[in-house]
Amino acid sequence: MLITGNVMIDSNALGEKGNIVIEDERDLAMLKRWAESGSRNGTQTWIQLNHPGKQSPKHVNPQPVAPSAVPLEGANAFAFNAPRALTISEIQAIVQRFARSAAIVKKAGFGGVEIHAAHGYLLSQFLSPISNIRQDEYGGTLENRMRIIEEVYQAMREQVGEEFPIALKINSSDFRAGGFSEEDSIAVIHRMAAIGVDLIEISGGNYENTMVQGSNKHGAFFIDYAAKVKQGIDTPILVTGGFKSLTGMAHAVSNQETDLVGLARAIALIPDLPNQAAAGNFHEINLEMLSTGIKSLDKKAGSYIGLSYYEMQMSRIAENKQVLRTKNAWIPLWFAFKTQGLSILLPQRA
Repeated sequence: MLITGNVMIDSNALGEKGNIVIEDERDLAMLKRWAESGSRNGTQTWIQLNHPGKQSPKHVNPQPVAPSAVPLEGANAFAFNAPRALTISEIQAIVQRFARSAAIVKKAGFGGVEIHAAHGYLLSQFLSPISNIRQDEYGGTLENRMRIIEEVYQAMREQVGEEFPIALKINSSDFRAGGFSEEDSIAVIHRMAAIGVDLIEISGGNYENTMVQGSNKHGAFFIDYAAKVKQGIDTPILVTGGFKSLTGMAHAVSNQETDLVGLARAIALIPDLPNQAAAGNFHEINLEMLSTGIKSLDKKAGSYIGLSYYEMQMSRIAENKQVLRTKNAWIPLWFAFKTQGLSILLPQRA
């Protein structure tokens, strides 16, 4: 199963330049070709639908919206304008945008859809009592803060029917005092499982705090949390992040810590990794430590270097070129400059 990243539901609310947007059927023919390509050899491709909320940089959106007029904090805040609080009618319109996009995804022939409620984007902002200080039915109690996610799911279900898969991506927590807690996250997951969501993907981090939970002895992030989540629900759990060895992946599944293993960077470097694993030719992946040769620059631009490195690999794969493994950070930085220009100097997605 392939899950895309960050497909937006509104062309006026982008998370970054270059986002794909599905808000109407103008590109349906192209979407059908994408779905067909992503269904070869028994594969399914699911589209991850998202709204950035206040995590929409000022160079693409001068006036972002959010649950409340609470600006971003931290080192990346300079790149984002303070958001405007959404009205109830605007919230309801966003719910219908998610549903409309899901219907187009199904019509195009994709295998499923994922609701992105993680990484500090709009739905994640609603869940956080730090970014959501509303006093109406969409704020306050956890039941109210998660209301929009329930409504998005129900509206999608009305559009796509009972059999079309709908997944939910959610943070394990905000890792901030007073924010969206692990207990809150488990409660949301159990509620969404009860109303019918088909898959839960666990993640973490946002633009204000990019940290994730420490990995366990097998290298995977969130795995201990996932084991807690699984208690009391039958909905499959997907953990993405940190897996480096086939032994660790197999252990996590056989030990019932997760039902599925998600691979991202590993697949960008070894596109046929699952086939290699099935043939017994893959055991462990080693990720390069990229460097410009300038320690201060490496420290300051490390996250941009890494992101650009894997984006470069995906671009090469799409062009039927071989993956380019290197430790020279200037190569992916040059790729980023060619494709994004000076916007590479601004914060990229979490």
